[in-house]
Formats: sequence, C-alpha cells, structure tokens
Amino acid sequence: MGIVFYSCQTKSAKPDRPPNVIIIFTDDQGYEDVGCFGSPDIETPHLDQMAREGVKLTHFYAAQAVCSASRAALLTGCYPNRIGVHAAYMPNSKKGLNHDEVTIAEMLKAKGYNNGIFGKWHLGDHPSLLPLNHGFDEYYGIPYSNDMWPYHPQQGPIFNFGPLPLYEQGTIIDTLEDQSTLTTEITEKSIDFIRRNQDQPFFLYVPHPQPHVPLFVSDKFKNKSKRGLYGDVIMEIDWSTGQILQALKEYGIDDNTLVIYTSDNGPWINYGEHAGSAGILREGKGTAWEGGQREPFIARFPGVIPKGLEVATPTMAIDLLPTIAEWTGAVLPPNFIDGKSIRSILTGNSNEPVQEAYFHYYKTNELHAVTHEKWKLYFPHTYRSLNGREGGKDGFPVPYEQLNVTQLELYNLEEDPSETTDIASQHPDIVQNMEAIADEMRGKLGDALQDQEGSENRPPAIILQ
Repeated sequence: MGIVFYSCQTKSAKPDRPPNVIIIFTDDQGYEDVGCFGSPDIETPHLDQMAREGVKLTHFYAAQAVCSASRAALLTGCYPNRIGVHAAYMPNSKKGLNHDEVTIAEMLKAKGYNNGIFGKWHLGDHPSLLPLNHGFDEYYGIPYSNDMWPYHPQQGPIFNFGPLPLYEQGTIIDTLEDQSTLTTEITEKSIDFIRRNQDQPFFLYVPHPQPHVPLFVSDKFKNKSKRGLYGDVIMEIDWSTGQILQALKEYGIDDNTLVIYTSDNGPWINYGEHAGSAGILREGKGTAWEGGQREPFIARFPGVIPKGLEVATPTMAIDLLPTIAEWTGAVLPPNFIDGKSIRSILTGNSNEPVQEAYFHYYKTNELHAVTHEKWKLYFPHTYRSLNGREGGKDGFPVPYEQLNVTQLELYNLEEDPSETTDIASQHPDIVQNMEAIADEMRGKLGDALQDQEGSENRPPAIILQ
C-alpha cells in the first residue's frame, strides 16, 4: 500500500499534496503551564482549544532537560549524546550540530518543502552552523538563549557575555537590548511565511525564546495574568499559537497541516517567581526527574487526529522526526536514528508504546534513569535541587544544592507521579529487567558513571578549529 496524504479540499490545497508541518517549541515551560494541563492561574484559551480539536499526550518527554541537547534530539530523531551534543552551547563555543546529521528540515527539503525557523536556534552560532546550513530556507531570531547577553544577573562574577545578536537569514540585523517585541515579531514572521507558502508544502519551526529568563512580554499582555510576569509571557505565547492557527484557516490549509506544541525541558526552578511550574512532578530543568523532562504536548491535524483525544502512553521528542516522515512520505535519514513513529498513537489507533524504553541521559554522557511502561528506574548520580527552599525573585536565581541518588530507586509513575516513594526493594524482578535494558543501551551509548564509552562509530558534534 502506498503513502496516503491527508489534505483538505479547499481553494489552496491539492489532493496529492503532502501535509504542512508546524512545530511550536517553547523554552523552559513547565508541565503545568497550560490550562488543559492543570494550570490554576494561567489562561491559555488557544492551546486549550487546540487540545480539544486534537490530541494531548500526558507522558511526553523532552530528550534531555537542557537547551542544545533537547533541540538536537528534536530535529534529528537521535538521543543527543549519540550525536555528541551536550548541555547548552555558549556563544562563540565553536561547537554545533554536525552536518552529517539530517534534520527534519533537510529531510523535508528533499521532499520539496520550503522550511522556515523563527525564534531560537542554539545548535551552533558560527556562520557555518546556523540554520541555513541545516536545511532551512529562512531564519529570523537569536542564535542561543536569550540570557546570554550583558544584562545577565551573573554578568561579571561568572559570565562575560557580549551583545545578543538578532539574525535575519545569515546576517546580524540588530543587537537586542529589549526583547519585549520579540514574540510578536516571531509570530508575524511565521504568519508571513505561511502566507507566502500557502500553495506548496512547508515546514515551519517556531522555537520561542520565551519563557526562558529573562522574561519579556509586549505591552498588550503586561499584567494580564494572575501568575505575574511569567503568566503574561505564557499568555502571549498562547496568543501567538492562536494567530498561527487562524492563519492556516484564513489561507485554506488548516485541514492539511499538522501542528505540534511542546517545550524543550521543564522549569528553571531556582528563578522562583520567574520560573514555570511542573505541578506535582518532581524537580525541574537540568534533572532527569519527571519535572525536568515531562512536557506539555498537543498535536492537531483536523480530520486525521481525532478531537479531544488524551493519551498516557510514554513518548519522546526523538519520535517526532520519524512520525513526520511517515505522515509526509519523506525518506528517513541514512544514519541510524533512535526515534520511532508515533502516528498510530497520535491518531488513537494504538496506545501501545513504540519503544521498549526511554533513556534519560544528562551532562556529557551520564545515564541517570530509564522509563519502561509505568516504571522509572534511577541509577546513582548527582543532581541539582532547591531541596525544599524557595526560588529567586525579580529575575535573580538562588543557588542549587547538589543532592545524590546513592542506590537504585524505582517509582511507579501511574500511582506516584510525584516520585515520592522508592519501591525498588518491593520489585526486584522489575529492577533486574530494567537494569538489563539499561545495560543494552550502555553498550551502544556508554555511561560515564560506569566508565563505559559508547561503542557505536558516529561523527560527533562539529568542533571548529
């Protein structure tokens, strides 16, 4: 049976045209920071409507709880340590995503798609590593995180950042001193991209710099939220999503467009009132605990994804590239990828996991945990925590404490999503099985905590001389 394309019968769509793809990717958004994911004090009417018209995944994981690694996984379908991308790249680091890796944009470009990115890149800021060299036709935004500028609260004692550049295509057009209009500009660029590409297939990637600190919001959303400035920022991102969805309807391509909304990692909790919330989930950004990697996820594809579907099957960002390949008929990358298509899950045709397990690596190459069905097993490691203390105020962080997992810990995520009760001693058979699963992956990717090097020969991230 051949590939079937899902398209709408409108003035713009063509019956044999593959679907457009839009990924809206926020930065440091907590699991609870959407109305339909339980936020008690942030209004997100457009995202809530998107969930009512599509599917909500309640156990979707970012591939790592840190910026560059998470984005590399999303765009390549690989665990980031497989492709040598670790942590968050600093400005002028001379490191970036290897050109041997195939991004979603490159995969779709071979299928005839036009590709645009409007927002934050963070996979290498050298000119040879920017988005136009990784399959994108258009780029507007910043090359790394929005706090990597001279106004960082730790500028001087810890950091020495230069001006924050704003790119259009491969050229710096400005350096930012005020980011208040950036979300609006990204939205306007995205809508214009949709308008200009309404008659041909396109991939639109919208990696918002917000709600990563420092928080900025336009005047139209200032003081609108019960949650203070952070809530205002989420409300503006919700508005932006609504504008993009409305543009699809206006140009008659709504029924032929897959739209995905999620985030790169959990909340940066040591920023306190300027951080998001993971709700009942434990910890936040920079940890393998549920609050660090479980993210809100909504997908909408009218007539293809059923309305109001909610699925608890574990999935991860590495699975999006093969899912998009299956939906568009694109050819998968020649390099091995870790992800597997979750189209059957998104359409409600299956609730069976497509992966035996998901592996939670962090730092350079440390395996901190593995998720298998309803179980999550943690291995001894060091992690950062506020340890019950409150976070910072007014955009200033408080220091983390370093805590340790000293022995194997097992949690039942169905009964204990907050990961409060270690039940490893009660389920030795499950622990043994999950250890075996982990050891198999260690044989492929290694584990610095056990002095194991990855055995697979794969080009690492680019390091420029």
